[in-house]
Amino acid sequence: MRDLMVIGGGINGAGIARDAAGRGLSVILCEKDDLAAHTSSASTKLVHGGLRYLEHYEFRLVRESLQERDVLLRNAPHIIWPLRFVLPHDKGLRPKWMLLAGLFLYDRLGGRSALPKSRGVNLRELPHRPVLKERFTSGFEYSDCWVEDSRLVVLTAMDARDRGAEVRTRTRVTALERLPDRWRATLATGNGEEVIEARAIANAAGPWVDDLAQLGLAGEAKVHLRLVKGSHIIVPRKFAGETAYIFQNGDGRIIFAIPYEREFTLIGTTDLLFEGDRDTPEISAQEIDYLCSAASEYFRSPVTPDEIVSTYSGIRPLYEDNSAKNSTVTRDYVFEVDTHEGAPMLSVYGGKITTYRRLAEHALEKLAPLLGADETPWTRNAPLPGGDMPDADFKAFLWAASERWPWLPPEMLLRLARAYGTRIERVIGDATGLSGLGEHFAGDLYEAELQYLVDEEFAQTGRDVLWRRSKLGLHIKGDISSVIDRWLAAR
Repeated sequence: MRDLMVIGGGINGAGIARDAAGRGLSVILCEKDDLAAHTSSASTKLVHGGLRYLEHYEFRLVRESLQERDVLLRNAPHIIWPLRFVLPHDKGLRPKWMLLAGLFLYDRLGGRSALPKSRGVNLRELPHRPVLKERFTSGFEYSDCWVEDSRLVVLTAMDARDRGAEVRTRTRVTALERLPDRWRATLATGNGEEVIEARAIANAAGPWVDDLAQLGLAGEAKVHLRLVKGSHIIVPRKFAGETAYIFQNGDGRIIFAIPYEREFTLIGTTDLLFEGDRDTPEISAQEIDYLCSAASEYFRSPVTPDEIVSTYSGIRPLYEDNSAKNSTVTRDYVFEVDTHEGAPMLSVYGGKITTYRRLAEHALEKLAPLLGADETPWTRNAPLPGGDMPDADFKAFLWAASERWPWLPPEMLLRLARAYGTRIERVIGDATGLSGLGEHFAGDLYEAELQYLVDEEFAQTGRDVLWRRSKLGLHIKGDISSVIDRWLAAR
């Protein structure tokens, strides 16, 4: 019997499993699809305080997010890095004094930070002048961070496994029976059914959290979710450099335009109430029009639907706080802990990528006393796999890697270093040239990397490899996914 069963392989479930395993608990994590298969791979890919949340007086959430931004940057410098954002001032929208006040708070609310503070910027000068329309003459620049969101989930689950947790993907919980001192769960996999027992359950099923609560609590659980769809579009690169833009819209919302995968610009996101199939959310024509129109209000070169190369949509499982607008529903997290009539179940509502580590800590504050576990937090100063670089200095690490493997093409070396950090040596192994990496599939994808992803990162399909463990799907032409599937099937 396990101490804790975690249901859901998104960022919150992986975080709870990791924290619990590090406290000596026996943990099993079950995910019905792949890790980060849904909401956690469909974000805007930012570790940020949430500048716009200040308008809604969510000061605690912003403070915690800003503090966590620096913690995560230190613990995973390969997949998280600083990004500067330019916020043009639109004279018809928020007044300049309001933007100044918000950025003043943003710079200070989280305490001391390693990131540079905000400043004014002249949009008539390079590099912004050829990018933005002439009417935008001034604005502000501030700091936040980029994150490879699905890789953050995978690395967190890997660390949970390395600390003793059992991680099972493609494993659906089909039945839950509550006993006085344990839960009995029926699991469905490709090999049939299995029954396991655990002393407690952490329900981190995201858009399905209410379903699992109803399943376990015999229909007595309350419905707490508001499902809100957020969609993004990816277009060919709209501007040079590594600065991102944040644009205000007339409806009070904001969108981001971010340099993405060297060749592209990522634009998003939307906020629409969602009532469809939670497994397959898709962008609508309305959302495409909204994002293209909003970005075109700022860019000299308009964004048009015909230039979109890819899209993705995710469902935010927000805690229902009865806000009038989807964009103002709290992004904070809420726990429901049920200890009546038997073994405990903790259900997680809401949350955001930036605060996942603190969410997990708070979840263990609730669960550890019930399970007799160590109540001492430990993850704040614990690097994720590949993040154990001296002084969290990625540039120095990359320079050393280029000297160690001079035969790797620079773009390939950068991608591998970003993806795997100090574990890059496990991918490359004893190879002394590209031929030593095994079969070449396409682009800079070789057999050695695929084998590592299978052995270490739970990859089972071509889509796992091309869209969640990496974003090679954007760069490689042709049906490489089925080629990878055949290679995987042969093993």
